[in-house]
Amino acid sequence: MDTPVQTVVIKQHLIDPEICIRCNTCEATCPVGAITHDDSNYVVRADVCNGCMACVPPCPTGAIDNWRSVPKAAAYGIEEQFTWDTLPDELTPEQLAAAGAEAIDELPATAEAEPAAGAPDDASAGEAPFNSAAYGATTPPWSAAHAYTNLYGPRNPITATVVGNVRVNEPGTQNETHHIVLDFGSMPFPVLEGQSIGIVPPGADAQGRAHHARQYSIASPRNGERPGYNNVSLTVKRVTADHQGNPVQGLCSNYVCDLKVGDKVQVIGPFGASFLMPNHPRSHIVMICTGTGSAPMRAMTEWRRRLRGKGRFEGGKLMLFFGARTKEELPYFGPLMSLPKDFIDINLAFSRAPGAPKRYVQDLMRERAADLVELLQDANAHFYVCGLKSMEEGVVLALRDVALQAGLNWEAIAAVLKREGRLHLETY
Repeated sequence: MDTPVQTVVIKQHLIDPEICIRCNTCEATCPVGAITHDDSNYVVRADVCNGCMACVPPCPTGAIDNWRSVPKAAAYGIEEQFTWDTLPDELTPEQLAAAGAEAIDELPATAEAEPAAGAPDDASAGEAPFNSAAYGATTPPWSAAHAYTNLYGPRNPITATVVGNVRVNEPGTQNETHHIVLDFGSMPFPVLEGQSIGIVPPGADAQGRAHHARQYSIASPRNGERPGYNNVSLTVKRVTADHQGNPVQGLCSNYVCDLKVGDKVQVIGPFGASFLMPNHPRSHIVMICTGTGSAPMRAMTEWRRRLRGKGRFEGGKLMLFFGARTKEELPYFGPLMSLPKDFIDINLAFSRAPGAPKRYVQDLMRERAADLVELLQDANAHFYVCGLKSMEEGVVLALRDVALQAGLNWEAIAAVLKREGRLHLETY
């Protein structure tokens, strides 16, 4: 008598399109290239995902942490996932049995996965490429305040009122950047420095589906842009070109930059429970950013400034490496220059300053190697990186080189920084 062929059932890794805020954290974190996206959804390739779980802790909403038992031969393809507005229901035991899975042997979606296209196998692999994302912490500093997350989702957004909209770099420059203040009235919306929110642009896409929220880092401290008020601020650049320089009008950035005082905005969040500043007053904070990546750094700096004004600042260092194309394009340049030098150590890098060589934040970090070496060995030092994804590798390599040139064991130091939530990478 022939023995029936058993259908292999896998736990397929899926991303919930309803609560995903398209922040790209998962795709940037995935070490095997299993995650991709189109204009609608972020999706996971079942034949590439190896179940390493690297993408799960950094996800700000939990959208990434979804799994479905499916016959391996009928795993959901990425083209199908691109069309989803909601996740499919879990198959019932009867449905799985009808597919031939009388005795289900559940395996990870990756148990027999093929390597990602272009990935070296064990026999041919040489030195692995430098993976800067692997060094980023997914846990907050031990002294960070408790963060509230996902209080308002796509199905129940909170309405905020615009109470401020001002440009924060020089007019006439290419990268127009706005400082937006949103007030939540009597509705609770607790946030911490380093968290983000989602703005839901009005209208629908070409398929008639409501637009997805876009994520923006909070630029104000925990007690509000105006102390004691239930409001937050954002730093938003008007997007008029893609990363290749092709003309494109960013849907949400243009909507936000054009908001008027009194306009109502739909908000979801807050998000993020790891990119948080330490509460310990003697903690040192090294902030490395470009462009609108300055938003969380502004929030941290302003909170420290307010503590200092109340006499509760006890000497922890603030060190800022801030990059832009020119001085005129740098957000908050005027207020930044007015901060006391004994309060914050500011290092500015300009890559397109007329008549001057290109300088990037990693160049300044190497110039300040002696100070960074001291901080890398200090258990009270915390490092935060925020900006375009293209800066991340250069910054982490600079930290590595600074350590190695001082005779330090970079891998050992980096492991401690990651474990203790003291090196955070938030790039996009």
